[in-house]
Amino acid sequence: MADMNKVGKRICKYREQMGLSQEELAVNSGISLQTIKEYEEGIAYPPIGSLIRLSRALGQRVGTFTDDQFNPDPIIVRLEDREPEASSHGDKGDYVYYPLGKGKTDRHMEPMFIKVGEEDMPELSTHEGEEFIIVVSGKILFVYGKEKRILEPGDSAYYNSVVPHYVGAIEGPAEIYAVLYTPL
Repeated sequence: MADMNKVGKRICKYREQMGLSQEELAVNSGISLQTIKEYEEGIAYPPIGSLIRLSRALGQRVGTFTDDQFNPDPIIVRLEDREPEASSHGDKGDYVYYPLGKGKTDRHMEPMFIKVGEEDMPELSTHEGEEFIIVVSGKILFVYGKEKRILEPGDSAYYNSVVPHYVGAIEGPAEIYAVLYTPL
């Protein structure tokens, strides 16, 4: 599992480099002050939507918070070498993220494999950019604006992530591949 404290330290580092207080970062990112404190202290790991909002507020790529080293192209991640980074949502819904582009420091997309758990209280997310998902296993509830759709293995969705959206498992866990693009 990823080191939550590593991500929190990087959030703090870039916040301080910009001369921002935690309160200012909370306002700029739209994330509560308490949550910012939990991220920086390593108590909680930010979900991808929060990482995107933090990256925008701090002028960094999303991968800046999770990458440890540079690797020359091409970046190949073998199935057996995937390393998870986890983020919990709600009471029973866990999302486990497996970054697939770590080490490519000049990337513009965030490819990942995600194990998706069910959530009791789904929350819509919104951020700049685009997302593409494809369901590998299980069933996904995909909410896009006022539309609700059920996605099954092999189904995909490509959408503008400025529109409020939600991707969550229903009727048990699910797995997806996702590619996120967020302009700097």
